[in-house]
Amino acid sequence: MSGTLALTRVEFKRVMRNRRYLIFTVGFPVVIYLLVGKSVTTPKGYDISIAAYYMVSMAMLGAFSGALTGNAQRISQEKKEGWIRQLRLTPLPANAYVISKIFVSMATTVPSIVLVLLLGRFYGDVNLPVWQFLVIAVTIWFGATIFAALAVAIGYRYQPDQVQPLAVAVYFVFAILGGLLFPIGGVLQKVGELTPTYDAVKIATDVIGNTSVAYGLIIGLAVWLLIFVGLATVSVRATAESV
Repeated sequence: MSGTLALTRVEFKRVMRNRRYLIFTVGFPVVIYLLVGKSVTTPKGYDISIAAYYMVSMAMLGAFSGALTGNAQRISQEKKEGWIRQLRLTPLPANAYVISKIFVSMATTVPSIVLVLLLGRFYGDVNLPVWQFLVIAVTIWFGATIFAALAVAIGYRYQPDQVQPLAVAVYFVFAILGGLLFPIGGVLQKVGELTPTYDAVKIATDVIGNTSVAYGLIIGLAVWLLIFVGLATVSVRATAESV
């Protein structure tokens, strides 16, 4: 485990030097929220104010996008450049790379989540108890971890020129079905209820609306994490001889 943590520290330092990744992960949701956060006039979203809904959706949009699209592209590029091959020459366990990427994503998504929630409170006038902000932040943070695992699965399996369009396509499917871009209903909602993005949005909006959170939503997020970690593990093992 000490080797995995050491690798995590190395990976974290490498990410901190990647200004493009940090600007996209942290800056994108903040800028979008500042530009249109007060211009949305739809009365309600998921039985909460549109201001609160939009705060949640923008925080998730940035965190999930950074965890999936940004990480998948970097992982694929690192594989192409031989970084993963070098790690295979060390005594680190096979899953160390997967775990380190998830840990780093958990750390790097925190700033964007905190910034958007602070903007929601002081710029968007979303007045919530502190405990609700904390639960929302943890929910988004855990959701981002799920997509970090998926990023490993995609980045490890595909070449850099294939990863970007694939990751973006997958992300937008989850974003739309999960209700990150706009509140959904009807048949679209029924399909969306099967996605981790919907589970995350529903937990956050139920907390804001002082509605009891269904255990099924929490279990759903945990199941999706196991699924994506499983996919990442399969990708790592499938490419073990070619990396």
